[in-house]
Amino acid sequence: MPDAPTKFERFRQLHERPGLFVIPNPWDAGSARILAALGYEALATTSAGFAFSLGRQDSPACITRDEALANARAIVEAVDLPVSCDLANGYGHTPDQCATTIRLAAATGLAGGSIEDATGDSGTPIYDFQLAVERVAAASEAARGLPFLLTARAENFLWGRPDLDDTIRRLQAFSAAGAEVLFAPGLPSLEAIRLVCSSVDKPVNAVMGFQGSVYSLDELQAAGVKRVSVGGSFARAALGALLRAAREVKEHGTFGYAADAVSHAEVSEFMSSVKRPPL
Repeated sequence: MPDAPTKFERFRQLHERPGLFVIPNPWDAGSARILAALGYEALATTSAGFAFSLGRQDSPACITRDEALANARAIVEAVDLPVSCDLANGYGHTPDQCATTIRLAAATGLAGGSIEDATGDSGTPIYDFQLAVERVAAASEAARGLPFLLTARAENFLWGRPDLDDTIRRLQAFSAAGAEVLFAPGLPSLEAIRLVCSSVDKPVNAVMGFQGSVYSLDELQAAGVKRVSVGGSFARAALGALLRAAREVKEHGTFGYAADAVSHAEVSEFMSSVKRPPL
């Protein structure tokens, strides 16, 4: 199993080579092993997928930092790939709390992680601009010298604030504060994604898997995207299969879902080794 500095170096190189790469989001060690066996080069945790697996809502108020990092550690230890962690708002409002979270995340063996400017408070959902920048600066300083790649997220479009100018302003400030990857989830169009990518000087992450407009990897690469994640959508796809199967049995008394289910033998093969050749 590669050590943390080796994984970090591989992760950094993915952001520097030509073209984009996909960083899918497992929610536990088992889903991580499957994604690794399929040939993906890096993984990222999903706060939503993990929360749903615990029967909770996706919110920093519902998942503790210790729980999130324990989930991340299980994924890190299950695969030989770099893993980045969804660190929500840093599990605290202050810059010092963000810095502590980064240090703890790096000690978990993670190759990177993201800090967002969403507060978790529906009344005031986005941190004030200056505080948001100070939080990223503190996180960046904490990551300095560690094998850890910091992603900064501007969350306006997920919280009813569709202000593209402010989103770009925040991303530019986050970059100046030391963030190495930039991310604005929920952008409304490919043109908006293109504008964000052309307005900043760091690699940009885009997330796919939401309902609505869906863009191909070729389209996203042409727009300037470097990294594509799927958030909680793989977990929701798995839950969708569960719902369809359970409803079939409950409402129709049939078991046709089994025809589409992965076999026990194939799942066992995925779990036996992370070095299975890509399919």
